[in-house]
Amino acid sequence: MELILWRHADAEDGADDLARKLTAKGEKQAARVARWLRDHLPNEYTVLASPAVRAQATAKALGVAVNTAKELAPGASPAAIIKAAGWPGRDDTVIIVGHQPDLGRAVAQLVAHSRAEWSIRKGGLWWLAAEEPVRVRAVISPDLL
Repeated sequence: MELILWRHADAEDGADDLARKLTAKGEKQAARVARWLRDHLPNEYTVLASPAVRAQATAKALGVAVNTAKELAPGASPAAIIKAAGWPGRDDTVIIVGHQPDLGRAVAQLVAHSRAEWSIRKGGLWWLAAEEPVRVRAVISPDLL
């Protein structure tokens, strides 16, 4: 199994956290990372996204079906993220589009078995392979693409 933890791109400020939209900068970030992903992903993969508008818009930049997973809403625990992904038992690639610090905590747990908050920049991602130990395939920041 391979797991991609993709943080939503830059979003507007707002009182209703779930309704915040991507900024123009965020739309560009999502498009750049989606283009990179399309060049590197296998033919078949699953996309799961938080119900937050900004996560949905980031995921939709891939141009494929997006499955909404309410358990990935802001504040998701590493255990909830890992369970939603089906880690490590699935045979395919799963992309989770979510939030910080949630995704950073999940990465720290998966890679280092640590209860830490690793940073994932807005629009950035970590690509992991379920091996022992977990292999980091890529860490991408949209400003580098």
